[in-house]
Amino acid sequence: MSHPETIPNRLIHEKSPYLLQHADNPVDWYPWGEEAFENARKQDRPILVSIGYSTCHWCHVMAHESFSDQGVAQIMNQYFTCIKIDREERPDLDQIYITAVSAMTGSAGWPLNVFLTPADLKPFFGGTYFPKIPRFGVMAWPDLLVRIGKAWKDKEQRVKIIGSAETVTRMLRSHLSENRSTASPEKKLDSSLMDEAFHVFQKSYDPDQGGFGQAPKFPSPSILNFMLSYAHWKKDHPSGQHAGNMVFHTLRSMARGGIYDQLGGGFHRYSVDAAWHVPHFEKMLYDNAQLASTYLLAYQISGDRVYLDVAEDTLKYVLREMTHPEGGFFSAQDADSLPGTQTGSSSEHHKEEGAFYVWKYEEIQTILSQEVFPIFGYLYGLEPGGNVVSDPSGEFRNKNILYARHTIGEAATHFQQSESEIVRIIADAKSDLLKHRSGRPHPHLDDKIIVSWNGLMISALARAYQATGKPVYLDAAGKAAEFIHTRLVDGQTGQLYRIWRQGERKIPGMASDYSFLIQGLIDLYESGFDFRWLEWAKNLASGLIEHFLDSQKGNLFMTRADHDHNLLLRIKEEGDNVLPAAGSVASLALWKLSIYTGNDDFQSKARKMMTSALSNPDLHPASAPQMLVTMGAILIHPVQIAIAGEKRDPFFR
Repeated sequence: MSHPETIPNRLIHEKSPYLLQHADNPVDWYPWGEEAFENARKQDRPILVSIGYSTCHWCHVMAHESFSDQGVAQIMNQYFTCIKIDREERPDLDQIYITAVSAMTGSAGWPLNVFLTPADLKPFFGGTYFPKIPRFGVMAWPDLLVRIGKAWKDKEQRVKIIGSAETVTRMLRSHLSENRSTASPEKKLDSSLMDEAFHVFQKSYDPDQGGFGQAPKFPSPSILNFMLSYAHWKKDHPSGQHAGNMVFHTLRSMARGGIYDQLGGGFHRYSVDAAWHVPHFEKMLYDNAQLASTYLLAYQISGDRVYLDVAEDTLKYVLREMTHPEGGFFSAQDADSLPGTQTGSSSEHHKEEGAFYVWKYEEIQTILSQEVFPIFGYLYGLEPGGNVVSDPSGEFRNKNILYARHTIGEAATHFQQSESEIVRIIADAKSDLLKHRSGRPHPHLDDKIIVSWNGLMISALARAYQATGKPVYLDAAGKAAEFIHTRLVDGQTGQLYRIWRQGERKIPGMASDYSFLIQGLIDLYESGFDFRWLEWAKNLASGLIEHFLDSQKGNLFMTRADHDHNLLLRIKEEGDNVLPAAGSVASLALWKLSIYTGNDDFQSKARKMMTSALSNPDLHPASAPQMLVTMGAILIHPVQIAIAGEKRDPFFR
């Protein structure tokens, strides 16, 4: 994405891969900070904040169309002070401004473009992707810029803009800030909340394809975890059996679909269709960590090796492609890449969605033998004209996205061979195709290391060791924990940082970093019984309580009080989304720590977090499925059994 006619802007000094993608833009980008705010106030012009992440498809599209265009950049530079933010570095800023845009427009996503007043950083207008020329009924980006820029210069219009900013900010304070009241004394915390959530998910469940809701369809591991918990809670009731069946059907459907990388393992971010066939091809560490844990749990409950195979292949993918040589885990792989064998081009304009993963029929035909190709094509749904039925954009015309159309048993019957022979043939075919695919231009790798996401992966690996006894998983989990302890903790103060890349740690750890890492360390302790992980988890828990807990209302602030004095407000995150809320994870972790350490304060804080979230009158129980898992664990009063012995003894294990 290099532009010889432009001089790199201020983002060239950043470490974020997303910000560096924009360092050669002709836009005079600033990183978030005092220099940008001072410029806006001095010039008396609004601030344009543009938020995204390095593996975001539509972020790339808008960058190519508008941010790389000299004419558009000139308009941006003329009317605004422009700031770029990596949402993965600063989820606190992202949460504030995406909530604002959602309130103003009814929806929001990335790239997120929001306009702020220069004096106090209050949002007054925003949206997501804007095209360079009008289409889809959306105003062109240059036209919008000029309209807002001129309105700010008009005294009467400016008064209206400032009034709008005040209105939006009041809304934000009522929904996100420390001022909101969350207590609902009349709301009883018992299993009826689990029943309420179950009925919501039951209504949105897709009985044909699995999953919850229609397209686009997300894996939603927090919901799956809750449904497995509910199935255990109600194991003697039909609703419990139904909950378990919904999860097992969903996990099998996803594993058969194109959302799952049938060759290399690992899950893409979501499916654009209801059948899990056509994914949005980016791969996120947090998805794969959570899904690996969920598949492992399904295996431990059911004993079905299908779930274990998916979990192990997912972990093998992470260890192969997403792991720093010294142990930490990278963040994501892009959806877009150069097609075919194009190499040596730095221009992002030639990249295509899913190019690394999709196949032409004839291409596979030339790689596999005449005997093997029909079997592979039968199993994985190959079609001469491509197997994507609904493709409005035409991106996948004549392309095949591999999915498990038939089972091994069906293939054995169809080709009159034994199942073991079909398994051997397919394993060899996958190996050949994976080797061929590895020669293609790879998607961009976002190699920053985020503590919270690493905590999730440490949990997944530790649980894999518990399920399989394979030392490779325990070793990888321990190595990642060592990486974080060495590079992301201040040795003097014990302060945890959020981000590490190329030798630089930055941004104070947020509640999710503490919470997810604490849980990972507990899982690591429960796997290898190394007491130092439990000791570190205990210290982090004390830091979490000191710096993030609202002692009055019981929930967690997203950031420390001294995190960033330019934040519009200090916010809380209570509902579970693609990532669970910090409090949902922390409450269960603190409850476990209280049992291990005898520290009753940890248990009281865990209960306070749970009560705060689940008694919130504005939050339906179905919005906090991971917190309901905590409640189920606490209400069930499990018996703790201590086994003494030599931990290397197989009988002890």
